[in-house]
Parts: sequence; structure tokens; C-alpha cells
Amino acid sequence: MPELVECFRSGRCAFVPYIMAGDPDLETTAQMIDALRDAGADAIELGIPYGDPLADGPTIAAAGSRGLAAGADIAATLRLVSDAAARGVPPIVLFSYFNPIYQYGVRSFARDAASAGAAGAIVPDIALEEAEDLRDAVADCGLLMPLLVAPSTTRERAAAIAEASTGFVYVVSRLGVTGARAAPDVTPLRKQIDMLRSVTRKPLAVGFGISRPEQIREVRDFVDGVIVGSALIDAYGGLRGRAAAARAYEFCVWLRSAAHGETTSSK
Repeated sequence: MPELVECFRSGRCAFVPYIMAGDPDLETTAQMIDALRDAGADAIELGIPYGDPLADGPTIAAAGSRGLAAGADIAATLRLVSDAAARGVPPIVLFSYFNPIYQYGVRSFARDAASAGAAGAIVPDIALEEAEDLRDAVADCGLLMPLLVAPSTTRERAAAIAEASTGFVYVVSRLGVTGARAAPDVTPLRKQIDMLRSVTRKPLAVGFGISRPEQIREVRDFVDGVIVGSALIDAYGGLRGRAAAARAYEFCVWLRSAAHGETTSSK
């Protein structure tokens, strides 16, 4: 999926919003994907709900619970991707824990995700040494699989992760779970990015804790992309359908403008 790689090499910081499939319902998710497209998202992360989300903070964990209640399993999520791809959307990267993929079947998941039009998959809870079968299945189906590098990752291990990562490297900006409240500290993040630049030429996208334009403006000149999840989900919390989509659109225009270095009215 070269379009996913290219969105991080356009000469500007890519904006990648994250939403959870089925939150608060499948119809709203479909409208949300269109809203993110219309807001100028460069790519979209679409979460597959899971009952034991180890890397997720309270906002995304609660969204996952709502998604599960709405019936957003892998099959339903892939139908959302397929329908969205037919309408024309930015590259969609699936975000799933390994257990649902294992239960579905690793090769079946890769095959069906590719058939639906997904660009790739992020699986945060599988170690590099245990991911070979999944990485092979994904690659065989023409999908990309970005891997995560934490602040505590050594240079040697970061180099190995970056080498195995495809599409981009997902840079975790701080220790702990996802969430909008604890913003990343720019000084150690810059050092982390500098270290990664010394071991890879692949695009580096930063997530965990990015939630406001001022935070994006602090990092956009030295990263290739920013990923925003919890703050977006909080922004449309309690809304459904067109109201949720409209709120997501407004919020993402606000953040995308900061990522792309555009001026916009204060929110």
C-alpha cells in the first residue's frame, strides 16, 4: 500500500486520527470515517474492540466496550473498511490486539483485511520475536505492519524493530497507556526521534498523549506524523450519527491544520 507510505513523505507532518469500530454504533463509525476523510486526515487508524486492551487508557478502553456491545467484531469491522474503501477514503490501518486475530485465524485475517481494502495492521501486544508468522501473513497479502518503539527501547532493539516494521514506525511518546491527559515531554521525545533517525529512514509517527494543536506544533518539524485517539474520542463522546461525525470533523480540522502548518481560527 504505497499510498500509506507516501502520506508520511509529503513534506509535511501527517495527521492520523484513531477511532474505535462500533463506538457508539456501526452506523456512526461509517459516518465518522467519512468525516475524517473530509477533514483532511492523511490516514485513519480503526480500532477493533477487545475486552482486555493492555495498552489502552480509560477513554479507548471504554470505546472498545461500547464497540463490543455494538457487535463490532473483526468481520463487522472489515465490512466497515470495505464499504469505506468503495466510497473513497484515506488509507485505513487496523489496530487490533493479537487474541482476536488468533481466534479469527492469522492468515484469514490478513487475507480478509486485504480484500476489504485495509492498508495495514498494528498489533501492539505481540513481541518482535513472536510476530514472524503474523508479519509473514500480512506481507504475503500486501499489507503493511507498523511496529511500536517505546521510550525505554534500547538503540539496538529499536533498530531491529524498525527494520521489521513496514509502512512506518509507531513511536510511543511516553510510558504507560494511551490517553489525552499526560502530554509527551518534547525533550526526551526529540532524543528518541534522533536515535531512531540514526537507525532507520522509515517514516516516524508519534502517538500516545498527543491531543492539542500546541502539542502538535511542538513536534511537527521533527516527526513524520502524529496519531490522535483518546482526545478525538472524548471530543465526540455521548454523540451519535451526524452529530458525532460533525464534531469529529470539527475537531480533526483543528488538529490537521496544526499538523500541516496551516492557520485556522482558535477552537
